[in-house]
Amino acid sequence: MKYIDGGVCAAKGFKASGLHCGIRKNKTKRDIALILSEKIGTAAAVYTTNLVKGAPILVDQQNLANGKAQAIICNSGNANTCNADGIEKAIKMCKIAADQCGILPEDVIVASTGVIGMPLDVEPIKNSMADLYKELDNTLESGRNAAEAIMTTDTKLKEVAVEFEIGGVVCKMGGIAKGSGMIHPNMATMLVFITCDADISSEMLQKALSADVKKTFNMISIDGDTSTNDTAAIIANGMAGNKPIVSEGEDFDAFCEALRSVTMSLCKMLAADGEGATKLLECNVTGGKSECVAQTVAKSVICSSLLKAAMFGADANWGRVLCAIGYSGADVDITKIDVAFESVKGNLPVCKNGAGIPFSEEKAKEILLEDKINILIDLNDGEAEATAFGCDLTYDYVKINGDYRT
Repeated sequence: MKYIDGGVCAAKGFKASGLHCGIRKNKTKRDIALILSEKIGTAAAVYTTNLVKGAPILVDQQNLANGKAQAIICNSGNANTCNADGIEKAIKMCKIAADQCGILPEDVIVASTGVIGMPLDVEPIKNSMADLYKELDNTLESGRNAAEAIMTTDTKLKEVAVEFEIGGVVCKMGGIAKGSGMIHPNMATMLVFITCDADISSEMLQKALSADVKKTFNMISIDGDTSTNDTAAIIANGMAGNKPIVSEGEDFDAFCEALRSVTMSLCKMLAADGEGATKLLECNVTGGKSECVAQTVAKSVICSSLLKAAMFGADANWGRVLCAIGYSGADVDITKIDVAFESVKGNLPVCKNGAGIPFSEEKAKEILLEDKINILIDLNDGEAEATAFGCDLTYDYVKINGDYRT
């Protein structure tokens, strides 16, 4: 397997586009994206666990009941959530896209992101659909236009693609994502769209995605808020020509490995681009008595506002790591825990067997001033491991969210 260019246009038979249609006031920002497969494919999705769900999710759950899809339409600037006519508007978006693409409305995945509780005007989408369709292409630029169109407070475009083999046949998979705030385990305020040309049944595709998110997207936290519109969706159109994957085995494992490479890359991009963030935090937990214990510890540490603030200030306050482990509810022995901080500047043990050890504050500052910090925790109580991703907590996070709606 290797990383390649192309994003959602890397896989055979997929085209994408993105432009400004008028939902967002800023005319320089793209706000509508379209991804279309030449052939209908199998499809799968996972959604937020928030009881308040955006109207697009409710429509997608119906559209994807048969495990098939051919297109994705997504707007930014308005979440189409908590509106009396939200479902009607989401269905209308599917029809607008389907009519233009010459496909069925139920074969469209719809998504929206932006302000919650604001009525969505679909007229700008309808009026721009012909141009959006006309701009569809399989180039790197067109894929990036789509990736840009789904961004809200994101500061960086998020895309990745890989090439891999299934039974000797070369397949490709690519993805784009948005997400910067309201990100927390159990899906975040993120949208992820993945395209693939492998041939895989809808049942196995859903199995692969559902298993994958437990170790990727559900292990990110930016600010502790689980959003209403979180969706990760994948379409596989089978155009690579591999033998169909209909059960577990070597081919399914190869597909899952490629999927993990795509989703893990997007995870790190999402965490690094947290609202106001200056540093990517990665919490690596080893020595857990079970995977559940290791995941619980990693999530608790990465979610700690006090620790996130300490990382912003390059303060090696390891006591906040122990504190977060202590209230996590995980079955651990505090007297066995070791903690270290790590970056490209080196590795610095700060805690052994649940107690502090002497270390150089100057070296700690040097390590923690880097833009990627690893928080290494060894529970010394088993073989299980887990990793969670997050970012530091800065002044700018408050500034961004203090006037987000206005």
